[in-house]
Amino acid sequence: MKKNVAFFLSIILCIILFSCTNGPSQSGQETQKNTGDTTRPSWALLPFVKTDSANPILTPGTGTFYCPVKKANVLWEQKDVFNPAVAVRNDSLFLLYRAQDKVGKPAGTSRIGLAVSTDGVNFTRMPQPVLYPNNDAFKKYEWEGGCEDPRLVQDSTGTYFMTYTAFDGKNARLLVASSQDLVHWVKHGPVFAKAFGGKYLNAWSKSGSIVSIYSKGNITAAKINGKYWMYWGDKYIWAATSDDLLNWQPVEKEATDTTTSAMPFYGADIHLLKPVIKPRNGKFDSDLVESGPPAILTPAGIVLLYNGRNVTAVGDKQLGEGAYASGQVLLDKANPLKIIDRLENNFLKPDKPYEFTGQVNQVCFIEALAQFKNKWWLYYGTADSKIAVATK
Repeated sequence: MKKNVAFFLSIILCIILFSCTNGPSQSGQETQKNTGDTTRPSWALLPFVKTDSANPILTPGTGTFYCPVKKANVLWEQKDVFNPAVAVRNDSLFLLYRAQDKVGKPAGTSRIGLAVSTDGVNFTRMPQPVLYPNNDAFKKYEWEGGCEDPRLVQDSTGTYFMTYTAFDGKNARLLVASSQDLVHWVKHGPVFAKAFGGKYLNAWSKSGSIVSIYSKGNITAAKINGKYWMYWGDKYIWAATSDDLLNWQPVEKEATDTTTSAMPFYGADIHLLKPVIKPRNGKFDSDLVESGPPAILTPAGIVLLYNGRNVTAVGDKQLGEGAYASGQVLLDKANPLKIIDRLENNFLKPDKPYEFTGQVNQVCFIEALAQFKNKWWLYYGTADSKIAVATK
């Protein structure tokens, strides 16, 4: 994945100097509130307002990429772009997003693209993906489904760490990569490969949200009681700990805990893991919960923004069947497994045409949160097809 550094630096310089655009020229005026909670507890990050004047801010593109696995050129972001991660660097906002072609199986191969903005709304894309399946040691995990759904933090030295989902067409695994510049990435493989003798290596795992401190635009992974913490999962949300942000150990239940966790969790003993956040009957998150952006370490506790899927028979009658909406939960910063409070209702839900219709209908899926230009920017996938933004 080696590229010419000077070439990419020149592209970034052009972005900053000339403000090339990939979307509407409007400034992104906030026009519509979209919060389901009226109580707004002091710990919650509310309200977010969709930037209707500019959304969707990123749509499928026509860029060509030589795929080293297929040994052929592909239109790597022709089908859909969605579910991004975000970082602020050099007074610009860097969006790492999932892009799908139309030729891979089962629904198109996913690669991670990079787009840069000086205003948070208008983006210039890099011509090539920055993370993708290759003929390397990780091809067996990433091909042919690809590299999906990144989340992004940095450590105290400024090194970036991306958790992402590798999909081989049958099984999803949570992997990690690192970078010094957001352009060149080193893959480190499955995050659970070494945990408990490797028994979770082939487990269905995804959506790694690392607890972090948000300050001056940076999202820096924070240690709690000497360990990094990560929330992960897409039925329940579980937890894992790490010493180095590369190798993670899932938190298992205590021997005295006999509660069951009924869900398909391929290749692992799901009953051994300790669920932290579960779906709720009668709510927008009645079917599943899934981690969102990197969790926020605050004086009040750990604030996790998450995604919930609805089933109307047991869930929110006001949301459609299978709709994805967004929630928030507060966890104890001294004990990251303990829930202190949780919003009763969603704060972001699909209500726009581009959120209702796409590869998967009725979806607002959050993964990217940043402080930029004195605002909070929340980027999210819409109907697994496009990318939109809401601000606070």
